[in-house]
Amino acid sequence: MKPDPADRTPPPTVRTAKAKFSEVVAVCTKCAKRQGLSKRAIRDRVKAGLKQGGSGAKLRVVETGCLGPCPKRLVAVATGASVAAGRILLIDPTASPDAIVALLLPPRANLGQDERDDARDAAA
Repeated sequence: MKPDPADRTPPPTVRTAKAKFSEVVAVCTKCAKRQGLSKRAIRDRVKAGLKQGGSGAKLRVVETGCLGPCPKRLVAVATGASVAAGRILLIDPTASPDAIVALLLPPRANLGQDERDDARDAAA
């Protein structure tokens, strides 16, 4: 017996929207709490570092549950680039805001080959 074509459901559609940020930073709230930090302390330090550095990067800081490693005296943080590399960043919450931003956003000189090609093509 053949399936009735009318019983077929159309595949779900995926829609996209423009993001107002270029990077997502996930912060482990369990690590932050264990260090005695207020709820948005890491977010405030990252935002302060971005303002001081004038990098122009737009970050979205998201508080999450456990990211895996539970370091002593450090906070587990993940970015899109660190997750793509299979790594979790362990940052010192007492570091300066500039140092935290430098850890989260590596300098443009460390671009991968594909990104260098894209940057060169955009400049041409």
